[in-house]
Amino acid sequence: MTEQITVGIVNTLKIDRESDHGLYLTDAIGESVLLPNLYVTEAMQPGDILDVFVYTDSEDRIVATTEMPLARRDEFALMKVTDIAPFGAFVDWGLPKELLVPKKMQKNRLEIGKSYIIHVAYDPDTDRLVGDTRIGRYLSHDPKAMQGLEEVDMLIVARTPLGYKVIAENRYEGMLYHNEIFEKLTVGERRKGYLKKVREDGKLDLSLQPVGKAKEDASVQKVLEILEREGPALPYTYKSDAEAIRERFGLSKKNFKRALTKLIDTGKIVLDETGIRIK
Repeated sequence: MTEQITVGIVNTLKIDRESDHGLYLTDAIGESVLLPNLYVTEAMQPGDILDVFVYTDSEDRIVATTEMPLARRDEFALMKVTDIAPFGAFVDWGLPKELLVPKKMQKNRLEIGKSYIIHVAYDPDTDRLVGDTRIGRYLSHDPKAMQGLEEVDMLIVARTPLGYKVIAENRYEGMLYHNEIFEKLTVGERRKGYLKKVREDGKLDLSLQPVGKAKEDASVQKVLEILEREGPALPYTYKSDAEAIRERFGLSKKNFKRALTKLIDTGKIVLDETGIRIK
């Protein structure tokens, strides 16, 4: 169980008692929070353990919900602006009460109907969560903190002439380069990435494919999985068009050819003039 109820994260709490307004959940030290009737099911019973997100409702009361927002405390997500007020903008973050992005936390003035990458921040003075578009202040550029990184969770934040800017592990700024991307990407999308290099400026060079031998193995597995799913035969060879290969397999022609060679050498597929098929 969660040691102490914390706003902005998923808390693991025990159902303590019922009330007219919902269920009261408690943490390890006996503090309680209400799970409103909207989220209560018949299967929930006193003594059960629940994972709930804790935040403040429209009346600034701390409440629990079984729904999960697009981003939690200290995380980022693409959110759409739904309303503008003199003191800030409201964005849809996946919960009934929208998230406020105060004017002072807007890098540029937000507009209704547009979507922006938002950081969910905690305001200790009010015990509330707020949004912030000044995302750079929440990113670390300390190379020592990046030691040991290999596979990372990425959020695509912007398309640039070089490639796509990403936030990795909700902490680090990175780049995916256009000449290494063989599939469609969209801003706000979450993807798995692989570390290629930590640059001197503390930013990361990343890839959508594993690096080195792992990359070769992943390409082989990808071709085989697509063959098994869409085959058993497909009209692709060493001479196939690079764009057609990219669209079907999400691989460069170079990596596709290497994968074919590996699969042929291991006896898993057969290649002839018409294409490839599972052996």
